[in-house]
Amino acid sequence: MSVSGVQGEERSDFTAAESKQIRARSLRLLASLARPMRAKLALTLGVVVVSTVALVAGPAIIAYGIDTGLPALLRGNAVPLIGAVAIYLVAGVAGALLIAWYTVLTARIGQAILLDLRKRVFLHTQRLSLEFHERYTSGRIIARQTSDLDAIRELLDSGINQLVQGALYMTLVAVALVSLDFRSGLVLCAFLLPLATLTRWFQVRSRQRFRETRVASAGLIVQFVETMTGIRAVKAFRKEPQNARTFAALTETYRATNARVIQLFGVFEPGLLLIGNVALAVVLLLGGLRVADGSLAIGVLLAALLYTRQFFAPAEEMAMFYNSYQSAASALEKISGVLEETPGVPDPQDPIDLWQARGKLDFANVEFGYSAQTLILPRLALKIPAGQVVALVGATGAGKSTLAKLIARFYDPSHGQVLLDDVDLRRLHPKDLRRAIVMVTQEAYLFSGTVAENIALGKPDATREEIIAAATAVGAHGFIQALPDAYDSEVNKRGGRVSAGQRQLISFARAFLANPAVLILDEATASLDIPSERLVQEALTTLLAGRTALIIAHRLSTVAIADRVLVMESGRIVEDGTPRELISGTGRFAKLHAAWRDSLV
Repeated sequence: MSVSGVQGEERSDFTAAESKQIRARSLRLLASLARPMRAKLALTLGVVVVSTVALVAGPAIIAYGIDTGLPALLRGNAVPLIGAVAIYLVAGVAGALLIAWYTVLTARIGQAILLDLRKRVFLHTQRLSLEFHERYTSGRIIARQTSDLDAIRELLDSGINQLVQGALYMTLVAVALVSLDFRSGLVLCAFLLPLATLTRWFQVRSRQRFRETRVASAGLIVQFVETMTGIRAVKAFRKEPQNARTFAALTETYRATNARVIQLFGVFEPGLLLIGNVALAVVLLLGGLRVADGSLAIGVLLAALLYTRQFFAPAEEMAMFYNSYQSAASALEKISGVLEETPGVPDPQDPIDLWQARGKLDFANVEFGYSAQTLILPRLALKIPAGQVVALVGATGAGKSTLAKLIARFYDPSHGQVLLDDVDLRRLHPKDLRRAIVMVTQEAYLFSGTVAENIALGKPDATREEIIAAATAVGAHGFIQALPDAYDSEVNKRGGRVSAGQRQLISFARAFLANPAVLILDEATASLDIPSERLVQEALTTLLAGRTALIIAHRLSTVAIADRVLVMESGRIVEDGTPRELISGTGRFAKLHAAWRDSLV
């Protein structure tokens, strides 16, 4: 049985076995994060132990001052009292300084762990295959890097301090009280049972409640991110009222889950206060009776009361620790789920280097489906010689883009092999694969930065002359020069400063600069207007020269430059020939071409 990160995102009602598995997964992650910090953790533990001992010694020193120092002072000897005061002050100052040092140490450790975790999430999600990102929405990934990491940060910043200091303080206070007055210690021990019962009740119920708040919080983030990302579609289809209702419902769910958490605290914190006050009252009553009959010194009673009060004070603070702990634990569960996702397209264990790819492609009995129930490509056999330009045409869902994704190794076939120059792509070194094969899609994504930086993505060490030459080759130089700062112009968010056609031209320049052996154009001219398309058609002759190319297009004008046309239907190649041969025939491509020609009249 396995509980994936995606399942963890969608559910909050796990079985006991699933919850145990998730906790074990989270603990493994936590241990791997803490392992490099072992030396610093040991130093921090030593500092907090010494500082807590210094603070706990205070009431015992006061008892000594009252029961020994004051009588000695009345007899004319001030040394015991002065000594008690001096020791109390030294212990207080030492404790305060050590606590300050401990706070700094824990902050540094917490920030180091958080930095490590943040980098792991980013680097791992980058390595995960396209299949993961297609089922795990960007909103959820953003939630992992924002709200979930913030919850862990809050725990590391203050929650851990409260837990370690509180637990250690309570333990040492109990030991000091038993050592100072065994009977008062027994009274305190009697109240440990109701304290433990109340704490366990809170822990069990809060775990589920806080998990619900994380699920509700993730839902809010996902809805917000998707709405803002798709704001053009929202406005185009007047989706604002529907989005408002959906967001209001999610907000109400989030409010209700937080209200249930607050209700738990409404019982837990007053319960702690009640147990502490009753314990203090019992110690005062029994101790007072013993002082009256002379069996207990007044200083010891005062110290016993201080210790009893101090014992329950951290318990109240630790109630707040549960707030950040449960939230962080739930966040860690989700992050550990993402980090346990394995790439569907793993890097080869013993990669083969391909220094100079020629571009020969071979599909050897390839089968592929996005799920076990759906077969997209059934037993495909296809050979593409190096340097051949192949056009793929067919109806939507015929398998064209799937075939292209297999060549780019976004996915691996479930059966058979995809070979480049007789080397299985699964054996090819990733750097050689990405250098040899480049895909240009319909969605020409531009990153924040300048036009030149976006073109240089195809070759990061390219000179300005090479960048300009690439832009000129695909017909992008003219409009780039017209921009306010030419090649140094910022493209703004997702390329919002340039048109869809111009973004596509920049992506062509990027591909040209990369100089791959195999170039895949997946509906890459779909967003271009007629003048831009004609410009690109001219540039494609240069772009495709001397390299293997796979062109997926509905516009048959783009297909005309191909050496070979493959017509696909239900994952099978039903026609194969040159554009001239297929147009002159009576098959599917001839009918598609006739319909396209008639549409131009």
